[in-house]
Amino acid sequence: MNALGRHLLLELKDCNLEVLNDLDFLKGCLHDAAKKIGATVVNECFHEFSPHGISGVVVISESHLCIHTWPEYGYAAIDIFTCGDSTKPELAVKPLVEKLGSKNSSFIELKRGILQGSRVGCEIK
Repeated sequence: MNALGRHLLLELKDCNLEVLNDLDFLKGCLHDAAKKIGATVVNECFHEFSPHGISGVVVISESHLCIHTWPEYGYAAIDIFTCGDSTKPELAVKPLVEKLGSKNSSFIELKRGILQGSRVGCEIK
């Protein structure tokens, strides 16, 4: 690996509106995703917004999985950030898309912590 970590950013549109506001369901989805990728869960924190929407993070030994939902738009943003070579974050993508019922999904992967003299993006001064 030429990076310390992998960061998958999932864009899930046209999701099942009911599940986007179901706290227990979303917790289960992130915990299942952590298990699927081979990660070790160490903590979690979730918040329900009023009148709707949920944000949550499952902290794993290898980094984190998080979700933010906008049921009024049928949209969910999910991040899966893993460090090291012991996990396979890409294995969580299809199950999460299916569980949230997204009819229009995409994801990108960013390499994080590229330390071998490679420069990606802009330098902050």
